[in-house]
Amino acid sequence: MSSSASSNAADGIRFLLDGNVVSIAGVEPTKSVLNYLRENLRRTGTKEGCAEGDCGACTVVVAELDGDALRTRTVNACLQFVPVLDGRALFTVESLKQADGSLHPAQAAMVACHGSQCGFCTPGFVMSLWELYARNQAAGTRPVDREIRTVLTGNLCRCTGYRPIIEAGHRMFDLPPAGLDRAALAQQLRAIRRSGTLEYAADGNRFFAPRTIDEFATLRAKYPAATVLAGNTDVGLWVNKQLRDIGDILYVGEVAELKAISESADGYRIGAAVPLEDAYAAIARHYPELTELWERFASPPIRNAGTLGGNVANGSPIGDSMPALIALGARVVLRSTRGSRTLPMEDLYIAYQKKLMAADEFVEAVEVPKRAANLRYRAYKVSKRYDSDISAVCAAFAIWLDGDTIAQCRIAFGGMAATPKRAGHAEAAMTGRQWSEATAAAAASALGDDYQPLTDMRASADYRLRVAQNLVTRFHLETRIDSPLPATAVSVFA
Repeated sequence: MSSSASSNAADGIRFLLDGNVVSIAGVEPTKSVLNYLRENLRRTGTKEGCAEGDCGACTVVVAELDGDALRTRTVNACLQFVPVLDGRALFTVESLKQADGSLHPAQAAMVACHGSQCGFCTPGFVMSLWELYARNQAAGTRPVDREIRTVLTGNLCRCTGYRPIIEAGHRMFDLPPAGLDRAALAQQLRAIRRSGTLEYAADGNRFFAPRTIDEFATLRAKYPAATVLAGNTDVGLWVNKQLRDIGDILYVGEVAELKAISESADGYRIGAAVPLEDAYAAIARHYPELTELWERFASPPIRNAGTLGGNVANGSPIGDSMPALIALGARVVLRSTRGSRTLPMEDLYIAYQKKLMAADEFVEAVEVPKRAANLRYRAYKVSKRYDSDISAVCAAFAIWLDGDTIAQCRIAFGGMAATPKRAGHAEAAMTGRQWSEATAAAAASALGDDYQPLTDMRASADYRLRVAQNLVTRFHLETRIDSPLPATAVSVFA
């Protein structure tokens, strides 16, 4: 470790750990933060459980500057490559030891509430609680039970059960406080903030982290075979599970233009590098029906790392974002050195894992139209487990009414085809007709012409089609002209 660092890109990767600047060279660009901690730094408190971001045993906290403010986030160390730490601060369970050697309130509360049994998952739980504690301490607030449960949805326990851990989440605020010196940390981060592109090379591969969109486009044109990296929640699995050599990497996470959210007369523009947590928060302010889908999309560490642009560019047929956005009429902005072009999101996907993108193009932004007064909208997620699970079926419905007649209709499903796909026959069965039980039944029947779903480990083809048809009925019951239900989404779980 070194106590200082310059801004020269040749210095390698620089990040803060326990108040010290760590400088890294010679570590392969795809080495995970988890393996670096355990193998290089011998910080074995961070555990490997699943190596795919599901169990939360490897949860750590990353702090970075958001403008001039400090922001902390939980992430899965198994799904973060070491170069992504550049310019940031990392906190592990070893970082929580107080100056006098005592436990942090998050740790002490776990002990007092008997929140640990075998202890393997405990460091991950503690880090999730620590980040919640630090954030609330800074705001002068105390979380309610739902907030505590939400931050723990990415942490799985096999032996103790969750009641004592949730109790510890409340109890830690009753213990003597232990604050994070956010101002001092922010000042340290400013001192190591890089002004130019990080160009890191090791083990025969290169990692580029440009800071402007023009630089990124130039590098994309120069290295069209390079892997574009956003939150690494999918690419990390290529390395961890498939043992793939992904070659050179172009990282979007330092491009200022790609991290912005803006509003215009037409709608809302969300940069491709905006974290899923922030993107969903922005969209849900205008479309509150998306709140539950947002909260059930993976877990906080995944949403903190993953980006909306990455989710859209990946285009998984079981991705939750695409059906919800397609139903709203969202558009995708693609960028290259030739400029930008925009297309409807549903047109981006042409076949399984094939997209209408040139080799030198990348997703620049997602545009979501402003809400119309006559819109009725719902998004539903059906999965085996309520939290942190992949959908068997994800559905989104949007109708624009003229009186009691459907003037326009958009229906999209995930998990029903090789790509996120609109239900053209069902839409035709609804458009121009009165929004009635008979219309909903006709649309449900038409889904059989729109999709021929597959059978896999999550659901059978028959189950998927039946669920999809039932969701049409549910959408009608919730949004019919005389519906007593509120405009915001109700609980959705099957």
